[in-house]
Amino acid sequence: MHSMEDDIQKVLYSREKLAEIVHGVGARISRDYEGKNLLLVSILKGSVVFMSDLMRSITIPCSIDFMAVSSYGSGVKTSGVVKIVKDLDIDLKGWDVLVVEDILDSGLTLSYIWKLLRARSPKSIRLCTLFDKPDRRSVDISADYVGAVVPDEFIVGYGLDYAQKYRNLPFVGILKPKVYGG
Repeated sequence: MHSMEDDIQKVLYSREKLAEIVHGVGARISRDYEGKNLLLVSILKGSVVFMSDLMRSITIPCSIDFMAVSSYGSGVKTSGVVKIVKDLDIDLKGWDVLVVEDILDSGLTLSYIWKLLRARSPKSIRLCTLFDKPDRRSVDISADYVGAVVPDEFIVGYGLDYAQKYRNLPFVGILKPKVYGG
């Protein structure tokens, strides 16, 4: 039987290392947002695993909400043209919003979401990403909280997918190029 792990060239972050990274980010957020009205906004689907662990590592009161967007592009490339599939349930006025993403690469989709949410008048808005891939950036956007900077490789696991697969791997690894025809 073919296992998902057979498609992984190399493990970049083990389950233990990810837990350590997330705990560190959670501790910083807890300090910075002490006494504030924190709302974590998870961008589905990729950030769901990170969001789940991150919110449990935050030690101050916070609320959560979810947003799902789809960007039109050819598979591995994003066009930055975004359609909202699921919008937030919460009115952002009075909230200190922290957008939670799995990976910041081109920044096109996030830049769009950022402008959209900022227009809804939250008290503040910041960005938290588990992984930052600065080599891929095509717009001027950066995260306030970054778990780790990753090389320009095709990574999967811990929420990150290729063709909706591999999200459930408990670690993050580099996908073998033969899998995606790279």
